[in-house]
Order: sequence, then C-alpha cells, then structure tokens
Amino acid sequence: MIETKSEAKFQIFRAQDANTLLDSEIMSVDFPSDVRPFVNEAVAHGLKEGDEAHVLFNLPGFSLTHAWLKKNYPLTRHTHDSDCLYVIISGALQLGTEILKKGDGFFVPASVPYIYVPVGENGVEVLEFRHAQAFNFKCLSGANFWPKAIETCKNNQEDWKNAVSPLLSDQ
Repeated sequence: MIETKSEAKFQIFRAQDANTLLDSEIMSVDFPSDVRPFVNEAVAHGLKEGDEAHVLFNLPGFSLTHAWLKKNYPLTRHTHDSDCLYVIISGALQLGTEILKKGDGFFVPASVPYIYVPVGENGVEVLEFRHAQAFNFKCLSGANFWPKAIETCKNNQEDWKNAVSPLLSDQ
C-alpha cells in the first residue's frame, strides 16, 4: 500500500460567507453571438434576479455550489465542461418528463446538453458537486428560446427581486 499525504486541511464553510458564482469567477459563460442581444434584453428585464448561486466550497479537485432557481426561471439548454452531480434540497424541478423533488438528484456528464425547469412553489434549490474548481457554461438555446424567456423575466422580475433566499433565510 502506498501512502500519500493530502494537502487538504479540515475546513468549515458558512453559507453567509459564500461568494456568488459570478463573483467567484469559477464559471465562464459562453453565449453564441447571435443570442447575446436577447440575453442582454433578458438581463435588463430581470434574468439575474431569477437565480442565485453561491460557491460554498472550492478546493483543487472539488467544488460545491448552492443554486436557487426561482419559480418560472427560464434556464437555457446548456452544457458544462465538467461532470456535475445535482441534489435537490428543496422545491422541485422538471427534467424531461421526470419531476424531481427534495432528496432526488441527477448526474450530468461533461458536455452533455440538458435543461431543467424549476416547478416548485418557490422554485428549486440544488447543490452542485463538481470534480473541478472552474467550469464553463455553454448556452445551446437559439434565438427562438429568448423571446419567451424575456417575457417570463418581465412577468416575474418583481417577485424574483422580493423573494428571500432559502439558503440565508435561517441566518
């Protein structure tokens, strides 16, 4: 048996101290040039209000993100360049024809396209486990997806702004 010493140290992480996914800069985002104007319009109408993601833990070879996609959030069909294991911790989502609820989960290998829809009363909260410190989000939804997504943002922006994060509500 070969012994190896781990460089990792025991650590505690707290949700209240977690950086947002965008602020942490561990996710790069790739939108095709033909949909960027639509994305910009969706952002102007509240797209960023519809989800909250915080990096809870990030060490070499392992990261953990908490994501809350609020009710009706229009997640685009996309891929990541790393495997990801999702566990639902509250709410529900629809993945294809399946409805997944608290305690359920799913695994998405790197580069496999997918989309899910938050269908719980308050959307869905997931934990995302990756064997990577950084990853890429590649949007695969074309121009046909965005007009409805923009309308959804317009219709939900105020509710999304006023929603209280389940992650931090007990703090």
